[in-house]
Amino acid sequence: MADRIQKIVKELPALKSVTDVWKVADRRLAQGDAAFVADLGIALAGAYGSEPRPIWQYGSVFDHLLRLLATNPGPGNVVQALRLVSSTEVAQRELDHYTASLLASGHPAEELAVAFTGNASEELRACLVHELVLRGVAVTETPGIAGWATSPHWKHHPLGWLPLALSDVEGQPDLPSYSTRGSSHSMPYGPSENGRVAVERGAHVPSAEETTTPAVAKRISAAVANWAEESNGRIEARVFGLAAPVDAESVPSALLTLELQCLKDAGRKTAFSVVACPPDQAWRVLFAAASSGGAYNSGARGAYGRLAAWQSLACLAGAAEGVPAEAVEARARECAWYGFDAATKWFERVAWDIGLASVSPEGRRLAVLAATDTD
Repeated sequence: MADRIQKIVKELPALKSVTDVWKVADRRLAQGDAAFVADLGIALAGAYGSEPRPIWQYGSVFDHLLRLLATNPGPGNVVQALRLVSSTEVAQRELDHYTASLLASGHPAEELAVAFTGNASEELRACLVHELVLRGVAVTETPGIAGWATSPHWKHHPLGWLPLALSDVEGQPDLPSYSTRGSSHSMPYGPSENGRVAVERGAHVPSAEETTTPAVAKRISAAVANWAEESNGRIEARVFGLAAPVDAESVPSALLTLELQCLKDAGRKTAFSVVACPPDQAWRVLFAAASSGGAYNSGARGAYGRLAAWQSLACLAGAAEGVPAEAVEARARECAWYGFDAATKWFERVAWDIGLASVSPEGRRLAVLAATDTD
């Protein structure tokens, strides 16, 4: 086996296609030899993984090997997947996020309990807990997982703020479907979702004063930050204090008076629409943006995507920073939420366009998040 692996490692850079290497790994796994798949991945990482710009052949084969182990059922595959990503040649934070998402999608919780006792980093465990929560697993009741998930020792971790069960506002999140050959996910962007109700444009608009600070803009933008940092995205995140309460009929007109970059020339010259939506839909849009990413990136995956969606929802709703998730949800449900869309030059209008606005319960605070990306 070692000779076969070394031959593959040596010949890899010269390959024009890596499908034959995939087939070798596929056959070995079908024969029950998951260890070979992990050994090959570790050997390849040792040879090519530390390079500043790893060769494309390595990236393609390594991803295939990891997906083979992480998406095919069987406890032995879980053990070998964990051995692969926990090896010194491979271990890295972002790979832990990806691996947790793959494992949670491809294996029942009872097969994943080994991650909390065997080879796995604390980062992978934290991500795996919330990837399972997103899939409706009762992690506080699952043998082998409950002890770690409920232990206070990891509450300092950024993900430790998140609830250990899905809240009502999260509903049943849209999650990616993984296979050995790739993945797919839904994109719930735009204001034309089922269940939304059109809002009539009104005439009365109270005066507004912008209150956005850099910290607030960053918190509102948490869910879409990856679009700008890792793809071609643009973001506009702003908050305004209103001189008088704004009602639902006046929200479209109010948005047009705020001099938002994303709505420049919208209204009379350019198509513009505003529709009411529940906070559940707002969270769904934020989570998809954060977890799945934009045109040229893969997002933060489920666990950190969940955290980013909560951060954006909290600041849009005006919840104080650091309050429990239950308080954020209560505040979000007190607010009025709207989705908006405009055929302006600011929006790329390809596939990745978001326009969300939140009005505080007393109607005197209006927060806006707009984002767009293109390939």
